Amino acid sequence: MLNYVLITFGIAAVGGLVLAASVLRDKLASWALSVVHALLGAIGLVLLITMLLQGSAPQQVLIGFVLLLVAALGGFFLASFHLRHKIPPKAVVIVHAGVAVAGFLTLLSLAL
Repeated sequence: MLNYVLITFGIAAVGGLVLAASVLRDKLASWALSVVHALLGAIGLVLLITMLLQGSAPQQVLIGFVLLLVAALGGFFLASFHLRHKIPPKAVVIVHAGVAVAGFLTLLSLAL
């Protein structure tokens, strides 16, 4: 199941790069891409919860989950700007991406 998690978050990350590039260029990001990015993130979190509930997941799965959950909370904050048709603070975008990458790399360390 870890492979599915990594693929899901990997695809979400590509979308996140496109979204972040828009914001860093002072442009409002694509709403459709934002929704797909959020859905993929939610699917990845549900898969991680499933792994954790099975009881045999290594501690890195929990650490990766917590980091990605924090990133998701940051994503909700970013979405609130999008709903108001405002460009979010660049620093928040960078922190959101950094925490998400840290969570992804934590999970990826299990696969390598």
